[in-house]
Amino acid sequence: MIWMLLFLLLFVTAGLSLVYLVTRFYKFPLLDKLSKGNKKFRIGISIWIVAILLTVIWLTIGLMNAVVCVLHLVAFWLLSDFAFWIVQKLRCQPSKGYYAGILALALTTGYLMIGWELAHHVRQTDYTIETEKAVGELRIAQFADSHVGTTFDGKGFAEHMKKIEALELDAVLVTGDFVDDKTSKEDMTAACRALGNLRTTYGVYFSLGNHDKGYYEAAYRGYSGDDLIAELEKNDVVVLQDESILLDDRFYIIGRRDRSEGLASGKARAAMSQLMSPFDSDKFTIVMDHQPCDYKAQEEAGADLVFSGHTHGGQLLPINFMGELVSENDKTYGHEKRGDTDFIVTSGIADWALRFKTGCASEYVVVDIKEK
Repeated sequence: MIWMLLFLLLFVTAGLSLVYLVTRFYKFPLLDKLSKGNKKFRIGISIWIVAILLTVIWLTIGLMNAVVCVLHLVAFWLLSDFAFWIVQKLRCQPSKGYYAGILALALTTGYLMIGWELAHHVRQTDYTIETEKAVGELRIAQFADSHVGTTFDGKGFAEHMKKIEALELDAVLVTGDFVDDKTSKEDMTAACRALGNLRTTYGVYFSLGNHDKGYYEAAYRGYSGDDLIAELEKNDVVVLQDESILLDDRFYIIGRRDRSEGLASGKARAAMSQLMSPFDSDKFTIVMDHQPCDYKAQEEAGADLVFSGHTHGGQLLPINFMGELVSENDKTYGHEKRGDTDFIVTSGIADWALRFKTGCASEYVVVDIKEK
């Protein structure tokens, strides 16, 4: 309900922003020349400029991204107008040109170009975790939120997997939202095949996110959640749904059902205490949980390391920590230690609807686990 209200507020704000932009473009001296002093004609030209700008962005990268662009332009325009207002007060004379508008357009373009690059250029983020447990040394890569078919297709995903494979890893963990509701079957199978081609010491492990089983009927994208799982397993990817596996008699991997499944069906997923009760507490325990929303229970159950995604790192400034304020996310991004448990939330290797990241960057995570 909160998110619905926020989206409603977002679109209302975007509508008001379009009106504001019309008043800003109106101030350019060039429009006065084109309209030959006719105010109504000048307003009409301003409306056409805003409408064409919005339509081009909408058709190119989608409605949500058009809204993002409009809101950023308004923010930078307000700042530019304020800055030039101060300059004019100090100079005690008006400016001949409307340089605030030029500055606003330049700043918005530059800022969003950086945001595009941060979203589309995938980085490697490294962490080192030390433990008293007799685990030796492990090198694990984790990623989430590939939403295959949005930022990159199945072939693009395969190229990222080649970079990950070159790291000589013990295991790769995929923590949900591997596919999106609009991911084609072709891209899905290509991405599953790419995971199957990864060569690691102990293999590839997978836990599902809220998009993997799909929010619509199977016919919408041409396959069901069960079809996805079957394709993953066909490529030797181990799918864990409230299940665990002991590897090399020295560490466990637990994959949890996503929180969304319980909310949709009314049937709660297994509790952390239940999942960990049969374990040897002397062995290192890694948990894969798509949504970072169960930290207290995971710490109390004695998990050593918990991997999550889902938040996309907060995506955009200044709303990048909104998830912690309006939902049950315990963390939006990065590493945190609570008691004896290390928690890592990745910003994701790709994006969903939005094509920009300004509060973070796209990434995959590499964790070196070392025995003290």
